[in-house]
Amino acid sequence: MVAEDFLRDPQVRKWLEGVEPAWTLLTFDTLQALRQEPSAGHTAIRIANDLNAEEIADSAVARNTFILLRQAIERGGLPLTATGNLSRAVVTAMRELIEWPGYDQADAFRFHKVINEPDFLPLHIVRLLAEAAKLVRTQRGKLVATPLGKSMLDDARQGSLPAILFHLALWHVDLGYFGRGLLGSWPQADVGIVLWSLSVSAGDWQLSEKLTRLCTIPEPAMFSGTWDRTSYAMEVRILRPLLWFGLLEHRSEKISDSRFDEHHFYRKAALFDRMLTFNVVVDSVAGARH
Repeated sequence: MVAEDFLRDPQVRKWLEGVEPAWTLLTFDTLQALRQEPSAGHTAIRIANDLNAEEIADSAVARNTFILLRQAIERGGLPLTATGNLSRAVVTAMRELIEWPGYDQADAFRFHKVINEPDFLPLHIVRLLAEAAKLVRTQRGKLVATPLGKSMLDDARQGSLPAILFHLALWHVDLGYFGRGLLGSWPQADVGIVLWSLSVSAGDWQLSEKLTRLCTIPEPAMFSGTWDRTSYAMEVRILRPLLWFGLLEHRSEKISDSRFDEHHFYRKAALFDRMLTFNVVVDSVAGARH
């Protein structure tokens, strides 16, 4: 069992609330392998790069990146403001085209008199990822598609776009942007371990709080605050991005004694096991125990 002594720590045991993390099934060498970024030389995690059109449509990130690329090409570039954001006219047009899981535009813009690009989170995410992937760039006051971006529209290459964007988002983009700086880079720093743990833990609907305990490795900083920030960090940095990529499904339930709070449940979508495969070794002692 990985980190047996560590899991005996009173603070850790209190936080786990009786849940035994999925990653304790793994051998130490496998745990270390999952900490490596996927590459030709590190194959503990493989990301499928041959999705079909129907599978691409299940990924809001991929689907809307194609929309952004086509708009940039058809319009000869998308005008930018002096601060480098897409113009309000572009944002208004893109609001009619972009659909995003769990995103209610009417609710999001209830108190906005004008809508700038950073206010429209789905568009902002897609633009940031497209730039990081070098699919678009700034040129003479416009956001234009690069030769690479244009090539992604070819039928033969479209299936690889979700893998490119997923790899960038989970291993290269600081998803702490969505977590208001809470808990540093946790749990994204161990995203490979979290993804494998989700692959064996999220087959059925699970509360986000339970998935946090099943799939993450706790750190001392988690126990220094006045409230438990771990489930929030897990949701905004891992669970919601996986929802945007089409790898998870989400539902919520109102909490009976609360006016605003909800319980959030997640489970794997069909695309999870299609897009991610793992080469892992389970500890024989831990496997027998489970």
